[in-house]
Amino acid sequence: MSTPSRASAGAVAAGWAGVAASAPAWRDRFAAAIARESEERRFFLWIPIAAVGGVALNLAADQEPALWPPAVLIALSAFFAWFSRYRPVARGLWIGLAALSLGFLSMGLRTQRVGTPILDHVRIVTLQGFVEEVDFRSVGARFVLRVVDADDLPGRLTPRRVRLTARATPDIAAGDFVEAKARLLPPAHAVQPGGYDFARDAYFQGVGAVGSALGAVRRMAPTAQATAPQRFFAAIDRARNRLALRVNAIIGGDAGAIAAAMVTGKRDFLSRDAKDLIREAGIFHIITISGVQMTLVAGIFFVVARRLLALSPTLATSFPIKKIAAIIAMTGSLFYDLATGSRVGAERALIMTLIVLGAVVLDRRALTMRNLALAILAVVAIQPEAAMGVSFQLSFAAVAALVAVMEARLDEQGPDPSPPAPRAKPAASPLSRLASKLRGVLFATLCATSATVSFMAYHFHDMSPYVLIGNPLTLGVIELFAVPGALLGTALYPLGLDRFVWLFVGLGVKFILFAARLIASAPGSTLHVRAFSPWALPFLSLGVASAVIWRTWLMRLTALGFFAVGLAGAFTGPRYDVIVPPTGDEVALRDAYGRLVMLGKRHNAFAAEQWLAADGDDRDPLAARIVDPSCDSYGCVGDLPEGMSLSLVTDRSAFEEDCARADVVVSPLTAPTTCKPRRLFDERRLAETGAVGLNWDGKAFRVEADRSALEDRPWSPAPRRPHARPRPGVVSHEADPADDPDAP
Repeated sequence: MSTPSRASAGAVAAGWAGVAASAPAWRDRFAAAIARESEERRFFLWIPIAAVGGVALNLAADQEPALWPPAVLIALSAFFAWFSRYRPVARGLWIGLAALSLGFLSMGLRTQRVGTPILDHVRIVTLQGFVEEVDFRSVGARFVLRVVDADDLPGRLTPRRVRLTARATPDIAAGDFVEAKARLLPPAHAVQPGGYDFARDAYFQGVGAVGSALGAVRRMAPTAQATAPQRFFAAIDRARNRLALRVNAIIGGDAGAIAAAMVTGKRDFLSRDAKDLIREAGIFHIITISGVQMTLVAGIFFVVARRLLALSPTLATSFPIKKIAAIIAMTGSLFYDLATGSRVGAERALIMTLIVLGAVVLDRRALTMRNLALAILAVVAIQPEAAMGVSFQLSFAAVAALVAVMEARLDEQGPDPSPPAPRAKPAASPLSRLASKLRGVLFATLCATSATVSFMAYHFHDMSPYVLIGNPLTLGVIELFAVPGALLGTALYPLGLDRFVWLFVGLGVKFILFAARLIASAPGSTLHVRAFSPWALPFLSLGVASAVIWRTWLMRLTALGFFAVGLAGAFTGPRYDVIVPPTGDEVALRDAYGRLVMLGKRHNAFAAEQWLAADGDDRDPLAARIVDPSCDSYGCVGDLPEGMSLSLVTDRSAFEEDCARADVVVSPLTAPTTCKPRRLFDERRLAETGAVGLNWDGKAFRVEADRSALEDRPWSPAPRRPHARPRPGVVSHEADPADDPDAP
């Protein structure tokens, strides 16, 4: 026995000796990799990543942070970075800390700059104001109102903008001064812990309340004067609506709705079935104005302008027509952004396009990772909250992957892009050229899809395995039909000669819908994934950044560590047994089969969709409702593990009985102080916690809340503390505040 043991020990010792001997070689390789990354200035590309991290830290704070500490930290970090200029590691760390603080400060300044008043609770108010934007639907419309007067609503609670929905199609247009009686409520918060928070997005859009118009929306003589920017953007929205209505009417059906969305950015004509279809096919981005459209528009303006200028020998030889064409393309891109509504995704694409074209004007290489980094820094400076949005993340991840592929191909060509002419080879056949181009498109699509898959799964909880088929088809339609047709059709529209252009665009869209139906009907067309842990996406994002930023394979290995941690978070996300939304009017319970079912007399379709998607469940929300719930006029009762029960109380008279027998009580009302079940989530409690998720650990329910009890941000203010005795003329927290618009 001793001889094999000694042999084994010798083998281990020899192995460690080999590792020790190879250590210097690995150190040399690592040093060489660091030297190359430093020589190519790749460390600079991590500055915008750190700035985005500062934005995320600011938004994660549970109270509005003071801005002087990050300002001081920026100054100190800059000083120590200069002081450590001969020590690369220390200098890099100080620069990174300065970038992190800069993102934090930019987000804080943006929050103060926006300063949107938020409505406190449900109110019925008569509003007067200017219509800023109208999105017509097949039935009804949704519009944004710039509020001028809101009855006697206190100024601190009067929203600057409200977003209203009208059941009947109103006879209004952007720029009209209207009066409407509306039921308003604060923008909705997440319906589950860690879910999408519409209230935060609405705050930065200047929308302080949402609701529905009660009765007709009446036009009237203005009581105030609209500003010049309001009149300008109102004119643009009227033109967009006229064009969208015309495109939709000429093409018709869902194809017309998609074409209208691709041309004008107006997406509300599209039916729910069509939205689900293109989402399942992985081509939902076809109805958004994104980087693809913006790049093609800029490219068309650039190429056409340059070709036209080159027709004149005098201009071609006496003026820098390439730079002039770039300036024309920049102007055309800006006009296209305004004409399509200037959404967040389009603005991000515009910034990137302007930086790329600006590089052409300055005689720099246009499409580089450095320009992409500058675009991210510009977004952080102008609209830092956009960095947390899915549009920003998808677009920049895809573009970064494509730039990395281009850089790799340039590396293969070597430092001299014009090598000696090779021996003459037979010309490639058209078929082989087409196959080569198709391989390039598929490889580019694969790289872009791989870079965006984690963001898609995190935000939408599904992935399409057939995206390699859908995306090239979509890009082909956008290149051949949508963008050229949009520019030509818009130019011919004032002359009334645009009909055949839109029919041409419709042919491409109909082909896409046909392909989407085939893709969506294929087996496994959509893979549903559960919600990630909160820390999963940051590590997956760092993995993507490491894969596309570093140029050496040794440094790119760091991406594997980030991906490993991120994937661990993706597979260990929360799976709640009970979910209570902040409204407390419906509950999701996990049944004996492990599936979520909906309990409540009211059907909140949005909440049900979010709950099922986060659970990786593809059922229709209506199919997930309890078929025969124990509901009556007082509330509902549901079963919990270990023979326990949950009561959803909708009538005050039911509190006494349900609080005595139920283990968990949920209610949109305020429970009396005598109500003491194991867990109580009433109006007052949910105002403090937001949405809550409960998990049964075999002994008790563990509770996870969407917000901290100490949270107090402008878009999520701390709840008003109830008074022991209501003041005269003020409705107490236990009454319906919608009945008294004077309640603070």
